[in-house]
Amino acid sequence: MSRADDNDKTPFASVHGFVTRSATVVQYERDGAWVIVANGAYDLGSISPLAEALEIAAKKHPRVVVDASGLSFADSTLLNLLLRIRQLTELRVAAPARQLLRILEMTGADTVLDVRTTVEDALA
Repeated sequence: MSRADDNDKTPFASVHGFVTRSATVVQYERDGAWVIVANGAYDLGSISPLAEALEIAAKKHPRVVVDASGLSFADSTLLNLLLRIRQLTELRVAAPARQLLRILEMTGADTVLDVRTTVEDALA
């Protein structure tokens, strides 16, 4: 096993965020909201960086937007995280990838979560 395999997260040099083997989380402030860009696959093995970012953001910011346009996979782990975080802050899920949108619709979570078609719409 190489050192890269041992390192589950590597800091970015110029943005707030980190990389995992299968997912990335990038964060920034825009229009009075904290935006978290979630790219890649999220399941039990890769959810920790996103969960940490959302939990910290929920404590510090009245509105948090998750840009979900770059998700390649999501399961109930992500769904449960979103439902939990929405109780802590005004959470908006922006531009969910087709697979996530399907999960939200199948579970009825799209009626509970504030889902927007674009990041711009979520920031408005």
